[in-house]
Amino acid sequence: MKNSKSSIDKLIGLLEEKSETKNYKDDRFWRPEQDKSGNGMAIVRFLPGLENDTPIVPLNSHAFQGPGGWYIENCLTTIGQKDPVVEVNTMLWNTGLDSDKDIARKRKIKKHFISNVYVVSDPANPQNEGKVFLFKYGEQIKKLLLEAMKDAYEDEKINPFSIDSDGANFRIKIKRESGYITYNYSKFDSKTDLVKDQAAKDRILKSQYPLKPFNDPANFKSYDELKARMNEVLGGDVRGIASSQLTAEDVSESLVEKKPQIKERKPVPVSEDDDDTDGLEIWKSLKSKD
Repeated sequence: MKNSKSSIDKLIGLLEEKSETKNYKDDRFWRPEQDKSGNGMAIVRFLPGLENDTPIVPLNSHAFQGPGGWYIENCLTTIGQKDPVVEVNTMLWNTGLDSDKDIARKRKIKKHFISNVYVVSDPANPQNEGKVFLFKYGEQIKKLLLEAMKDAYEDEKINPFSIDSDGANFRIKIKRESGYITYNYSKFDSKTDLVKDQAAKDRILKSQYPLKPFNDPANFKSYDELKARMNEVLGGDVRGIASSQLTAEDVSESLVEKKPQIKERKPVPVSEDDDDTDGLEIWKSLKSKD
């Protein structure tokens, strides 16, 4: 009887171990939560980066589906090197065929940027307020950062990466328009110190995460590794025709063992989408699988 109970306990342990959910989320990163309508809001303060670091780093990536699963990798163009997906996209684009151009568009580079932010207000998740996170954003927000620094009136120019009186809080406003997410309604508040107390400022600055590692070549997969993965995903066919036959269940299965990581002629269009919609859908498929 005792042996029988011991065996059952072992089986329960094995089943619980197998069904253990995987955490694909990097808790260093923050993103404003959207409601069912696709709207959201938050207030953050962009930070200047650690000493001898940088306030912003670019990070190019690819995320697309093929008959062999999903290709979710950082792009070597981030660090000025040739990338196998870019090469295939260029080849497809230059055939001049509309069908090939459509394929290249779906696999185009997604341009993002990473900065440290201090969360001033997060109505959907107030537990994040008063904390420092990494924030990944796209071209729309980058444009607003540049506009703040290039204001026509000198006294109205803002240093978006300052926590002193020459900086300002950034009011994020997300809307869904015509089926697309836009951050264009976001704006900077008037210039003011993030906090007045210098000791508090020092604590905030020390809480930042290093950004340079995101652009360290040692943290990117090699050209050969990426090419091998691309060929696996495309099934040996640069057009990956069979990908259209995959279901949502197939997507979830292909992603469950994969966590995105750093280690990722006529130019093909580059994505300027700011909402990282593809990445969000991939994350949703992971969560549904869990």
